[in-house]
Order: sequence, then C-alpha cells, then structure tokens
Amino acid sequence: MTRSDSNSISRSVMRENEGILYVGIDLGTSRTSISASNGVRETVDSVVGYPRDVVSRKLLQKDVLFGQEALKNRLALDIYRPLEKGVIKHSGAAGAPSEDVSNNLEAARALIQYACSLARPEPGQLIYGVIGCPAQASIHNKQAIIEAAREVLDSVVICSEPFSVAYGLDQLNDCLVIDIGAGTTDLCRMKGSMPDEQDQITLTEAGDFIDQTLYELFQSRCPDAAFTLNMVRQVKEKHAFVTEAAEPVIATFPVRGRPTEFDVTNEIRRGCNAIVEPIVQAIDRLISTFDPEFQDRLRGNVLLAGGGSRIHGLDRALEEALRPFGGGRVRKVNEPVYAGSNGALKIAYDMPVEAWEQLR
Repeated sequence: MTRSDSNSISRSVMRENEGILYVGIDLGTSRTSISASNGVRETVDSVVGYPRDVVSRKLLQKDVLFGQEALKNRLALDIYRPLEKGVIKHSGAAGAPSEDVSNNLEAARALIQYACSLARPEPGQLIYGVIGCPAQASIHNKQAIIEAAREVLDSVVICSEPFSVAYGLDQLNDCLVIDIGAGTTDLCRMKGSMPDEQDQITLTEAGDFIDQTLYELFQSRCPDAAFTLNMVRQVKEKHAFVTEAAEPVIATFPVRGRPTEFDVTNEIRRGCNAIVEPIVQAIDRLISTFDPEFQDRLRGNVLLAGGGSRIHGLDRALEEALRPFGGGRVRKVNEPVYAGSNGALKIAYDMPVEAWEQLR
C-alpha cells in the first residue's frame, strides 16, 4: 500500500467518523465573512496585527490580533491588511520585495485560520472551503490564495465573488450581479452555465476608491483639520448616500487638538457618486455584448451586492444612470455581508469530489 493510498483510507475513515465541515469564505479587502455547514456565520475586519516588541506583547498577551481588536490596539502593533483589490497583496506584483510578499501571505493565512476558527469546527474534522475572489483575478493571484489556505483547509475551490452571490440566490440565468467590495467592484452576467472571462468585469472603483476620493474632498472642505483615512472611512460607513435629498452629515475632526464640527454632506454625496459612472459603463458593456434575444431579460434583473450596496439610494441612482442605455431594474440583495459566503457554502455543498483541490 502506498502512502497516498494510506492517506486516502485515513481521510475516508475520518469522513465517516467526524464528517466534513463545509465553509464558504468571502475573503475581502475590508471584511472577511464565513458561512459554515454547522450553521455558524461570522464576519471580521480583514486586519491582522502582530505585537511590535516585548512591551506590546506583555500588554496584549497575544501573538496575533484580528479585526476590531487589532485596530483598537494598532499603535502597539505591526498592522497588515493582507488583501488589496480583493487578492493577497503583492501576489501579482513583479519585483515586489520578498519580505512583503511573505509577510502578507502569512497574514492572509492567519486571517483564514482565524475565520475558520470562528466556524467552530469539531476536533479532527476535515474542512472543505470555497473561497471567493475578484472575477478577473489572475491564475497567480488565485494560486496565492490557495497557498494561504494550505495549512488551514483540507481542500479548496476558488470561485468569483459575484458568481457565488448569484449561485447562493439561485440566480443562474439572465441575471447580472454587481458585487461592490472595498478593493474591487465585480460584475458577472449569468447565462445558465459557468461564466466565461467575457462574462465578467472587475473594476477598481470600489470602497477604497470612495475612501480616497472622500479623503481628498475632506481635505479641501476641512483644510485645518487633522484626520486619517480610517476616520474618513468611518464617516462613510455610517452616512454613505447618493440621493439629492439627505439629512446633514456632520463630521467631527480635531483642529489644533480641539474637536470641531464640519458639514460634509455634499462631499459624501460626491464621493459616493464617483463609482456610479464606471459601474454603468461596465453594465452597458456586459449587456450590449450579450445575446440580443436575452438582453432585455438581463437588463431587468440586476442584483447589487457587497458592502457597497448599502450606500443609500445607489440602486435608484444606477437605474437613473442606465436610462440613456436602455434602462434597467436594479435590486439590492437582502444580506450583503453574507451573500458571498452563503453562496460559496452552497457551491461547496454541490461541488463534485473531483473538483476539490487537496491541500495536505
């Protein structure tokens, strides 16, 4: 008997005795969500922090911190946001310093491990996971995600994020999904079969793009104030909108150490509206190159998902912007935080055995 045969029998015995925990993971630039076959659903900010020195290690009593806990203690930590534009940072960058590549890969591995721990697997239980990534992520980017998952998952399948959303909602035909994350906005048209490359578009105009746009607008509006990109992000996540009418948005920033209020209503509207035109152009491209007999069906079934779908009025703003292109009906998914991970979990349930890539 070969070692591989022995491993196969061992896995078979474990599968019978403990079973398999299936997980769907939406590995996002800003947040990572996991849905598990045992009913657990959790989400965590995609932030990993390591104590800087012996003092911070003594203070925190931990070797690694995640999510909000890491952000709250960030001054005592070396902070990593291992995902950039929806993929592991530097995974597709030629000539990136090897230390940066390895550090972000390790942080991504730790993040996946932490997300899986939140799913509360039983001791010895196999974990099979489907991980979502941007629609047009390169083979190299996908391989980097597989490498990060190698020490955590027993088997893995990589799929595109908007496809997982569509799959979870049983929207497999004549549907166009727009998944707005922090790093990328991913669009995918569904035609009753697996989407091809020409069925998908990835844009970099997404949550981080809005944050940077707002940061620059706030600098003009509040020239004497001191604030960080994270502070801008917090204002956006609480008040984001694109409608003409809105309650005033008041942000408080220090000016020479004194808390000062600023009305940033117009800046929030302008910053959030910055993603509308690129998305509309991408929608038009996917619809206009679709089979002409089915274009009206696609136009009438546009789904808005991801954290960016929570921008107030975005669905109506997209419908209005689509009028010159023939119109369209845009609907928001009910659970933007978990739509991707729920769909990935459903794919895991339906995935044939031969499709899983063994990692150990």
